[in-house]
Amino acid sequence: MNRLMPAVLLVMYTAMLALPSFCNAQGLAALLPKKQMLIVVPNAAAGPNDYLGRVIQQKLSESLKQNVVVENKPSANGVVAGEFVARAPADGSVIAVGNTGTNAINATLYRKLSYDPVRDFVPVINVFETGLVLAAYTKLPAESIKDIIALSKKTPNSINVAIAGATGEIATNAIKAMAGIEMNNVPYKGGAPAVIAVMSGESHFVLTPYIGVGAQAEGGKLKLIGVTGARRDPMLPNVPTLAESGLPGYEISMWYGIFAPVKTPANIVNALNREIAQIVNHPDIKAKIAAQGFELVAGTPEQFGEQVKRDAERYRKIILDAKMQQDL
Repeated sequence: MNRLMPAVLLVMYTAMLALPSFCNAQGLAALLPKKQMLIVVPNAAAGPNDYLGRVIQQKLSESLKQNVVVENKPSANGVVAGEFVARAPADGSVIAVGNTGTNAINATLYRKLSYDPVRDFVPVINVFETGLVLAAYTKLPAESIKDIIALSKKTPNSINVAIAGATGEIATNAIKAMAGIEMNNVPYKGGAPAVIAVMSGESHFVLTPYIGVGAQAEGGKLKLIGVTGARRDPMLPNVPTLAESGLPGYEISMWYGIFAPVKTPANIVNALNREIAQIVNHPDIKAKIAAQGFELVAGTPEQFGEQVKRDAERYRKIILDAKMQQDL
């Protein structure tokens, strides 16, 4: 009998390790309505937003033992997705992937929206963050942001910046404002066309997440000048921050997280937070997130809410000062 005890204890111990995940999922399942769950992604397939939605969708389907579907609703800066989720049932059956652009910048960028990107959503969890990289045309005669500033001061408006979205435009306008320089913002219909324009020399640099230019930089088709975050990217230890290489105090980061309609009950929001935090903290998922150049956050709804409000106010000033506001 005693010889059986180690095996019995091992089984019991393994079951206890699995218990928190099982109980948490069971608790969330009991709170959710008995219908299909929808995760709305504000852009087309591929990219950080879609990646986040599909990681969560797969694991939620397994743990909740119910159908969870990702629906991509691409549009300019995610407005179509935002409008859809703002009007969705506030019962946990519809949640959205959101980011700095969709839920902070849009609050000021557009003069008139049918919803409020801050007030019409409740933040559930900030999953991961990343700075942007300044990826430049290989023949641009500059190796640092200090060189770019000097070049722009010597010949104003000689540098074209490829713009593929509101966050990249804000990051560019912040450089111009802090350095007191003039550069031309050239809009493109998406990240891929913007990157192609920089590789050809039609534009001189782009500010974008590393995931969008990593392969081109590794292949020698672009050169990385700097990163916009407060710290160097662990994946790019030899690429300096813009702040340390010629623009002290500069810092722009993007976050990606999950939101729900504003009237979603707190117990559902907290249960979603716990379940998603557990999913993204799984060693395999953490490794995949890090491999794509993202920093895992997975804090509380309250922490995320404060960050959203803080960034919405910070970017409001940049947008107004640069006269970026526009109509849909």
